[in-house]
Amino acid sequence: MRYFLEIAYDGTRFHGWQVQPNALTVQEVLDDCLTKVLRQPVSSTGSGRTDTGVHASQQFVHFDVAQQLVTEQVLYRLNRILPSDISAINLYNVPDDAHARFDAEARTYHYYITFAKNPFRRHHAWYHSRPLDVERMNAAAAVLLEYEDFTTFSKVKGDTKHYRCTIYEAVWRLQGQELVFTIRANRFLRGMVRLVVGTLVDVGRGKLTVQQFEQIVASQDRSKSSGAAPAEGLFLAKVEYPVHIPSGNA
Repeated sequence: MRYFLEIAYDGTRFHGWQVQPNALTVQEVLDDCLTKVLRQPVSSTGSGRTDTGVHASQQFVHFDVAQQLVTEQVLYRLNRILPSDISAINLYNVPDDAHARFDAEARTYHYYITFAKNPFRRHHAWYHSRPLDVERMNAAAAVLLEYEDFTTFSKVKGDTKHYRCTIYEAVWRLQGQELVFTIRANRFLRGMVRLVVGTLVDVGRGKLTVQQFEQIVASQDRSKSSGAAPAEGLFLAKVEYPVHIPSGNA
């Protein structure tokens, strides 16, 4: 039987989501805890990979087990042994062919910039001591909705077969002393959001015009994007699935 598990995690001490040798990852810890709770080997598949230091307020994984589970009991036992920086939120029985990654219809990321030096936000927001031109940043962000090829904002290494993404939303909003970027798309390239944010911030700093930003997007040249924004401000915030796949947010 196949299950979807909704989790959240603080990525500060992890080397990203995906299992890798000689590094602590969220997937490794989660699979180990699931194996102990269910008393059988469990190998999970995530809706997507987050990089070192990146967080998730909503991430979905799927895994297979031989028997039907009592979801409330599994969640209780799982949260008892998971470390404090990973939380199991919901567990859903899904069709056997449901896939956490390939069936996702949209993903939303949030990026947080804080203008107040706050020791309690140092792992969860990018601190800027100077104001940014939010109007110009939003004008540049709107350009993203007009393009489909985002080679400019892709990492050189990787197994990506194409660089086309459909972006549904890209907007900056002021929330008190923080600036929050919301970007929603059908898919993202590795490192894409942080490269987009880093380049948009250069627009807000006055280093780039909106027109120059559009030229950078259109160039499909990785060397023209700005440096990636720090990992600590980035959160995978929402993953959406078709209505026939139980996930609580269809």
